Amino acid sequence: MKSFVSQWETLDWDDIRLRIHSKTAADVERALNAVNVGREELMALLSPAAQAYLEPLAQKAQRLTRQRFGHAVNLFVPLYLSNLCANDCTYCGFSMSNRIRRKTLDADEIARECQAIRKMGFDNLLLVTGEHQAKVGMAYFREHVPAIRQHFSSLMMEVQPMSEAEYAELKTLGLDGVLVYQETYHPSVYSQHHLKGNKQDFFFRLETPDRLGRAGVDKIGLGALIGLSDSWRTDCYMMAEHLLWLQKTYWQSRYSVAFPRLRPCAGGIQPASIMDEAQLVQVICAFRLFAPEVEQSLSTRESPQFRDKVVPLAINTVSAFSKTQPGGYADGQTELEQFSPHDNRHPQQVAKALIQSGMQPVWKDWDGYLGRAAK
Repeated sequence: MKSFVSQWETLDWDDIRLRIHSKTAADVERALNAVNVGREELMALLSPAAQAYLEPLAQKAQRLTRQRFGHAVNLFVPLYLSNLCANDCTYCGFSMSNRIRRKTLDADEIARECQAIRKMGFDNLLLVTGEHQAKVGMAYFREHVPAIRQHFSSLMMEVQPMSEAEYAELKTLGLDGVLVYQETYHPSVYSQHHLKGNKQDFFFRLETPDRLGRAGVDKIGLGALIGLSDSWRTDCYMMAEHLLWLQKTYWQSRYSVAFPRLRPCAGGIQPASIMDEAQLVQVICAFRLFAPEVEQSLSTRESPQFRDKVVPLAINTVSAFSKTQPGGYADGQTELEQFSPHDNRHPQQVAKALIQSGMQPVWKDWDGYLGRAAK
């Protein structure tokens, strides 16, 4: 069966970059007035020319968001289970070459973390680990995922890429969705930043959402790490191509997108390209016009002021009070963190800000009796 790799091989990075940068004000205006935003229109909305049209772009994005999602904004929180990693990546605090203390939570520690998170009101959880197949792989997940699921109505994961059979098994253990960010869609840039470990395999990672789709995972999250390549516009367009392929091929699954920008971490690098806040708004709104029904997420990498202004425009899901280290909620050991979040507000403060902007915070995605409970 074909995967997105077959489509990716037809895409020329340099050609796409040139086409995006060649778009004019007239192209942007046509895109804004289009009934359906396709590939050419998205290129225009991602282009430098579109920066002068941020206000009408944001207004249309907000109208579409209200039509598709109402005023609801889902709240979730990441639970870091381990910072063990067998990869050496230039941009990550968990990289195996970084001299940080390593920790993997055991059953008792996980239970304390779950209790601390539930006390804050969260019912949607994202499990995160470093990529270490031997020590934090399927055996670990088989042992702990069912117990974690008992605490939460919705459970997602952001861990190392796995096989189709493993994803199918995780689904039976209570998994609802998986986030797997390609980081960058440029293979030579990818190789410059992934120096050791299984993550060096660009194509295995690129095919991960296909394996998720074939396994019938309900929700698949895509993302590019903004700043790895020297053309964030091209990376974002490539992700749009990836989204189109998945929606057409695995139409039973739901999808989400995110645009995380590089944040400080141990041994971190300087971004190869800078996306400022106005440009991030441009991309978020462009994707809303391109894919009106797709969920968009904004993490605590961004500042409180920025999140409060942008979430009402086109965002459906936000994290709050994120701790990026194992044991962060019950024990709070900051020296183990993957990166430093920017928005450190308590979840109730985030919820209050949402309400003040006219939005409705949603802490729980669904109930077990609706058919999504763990088997």
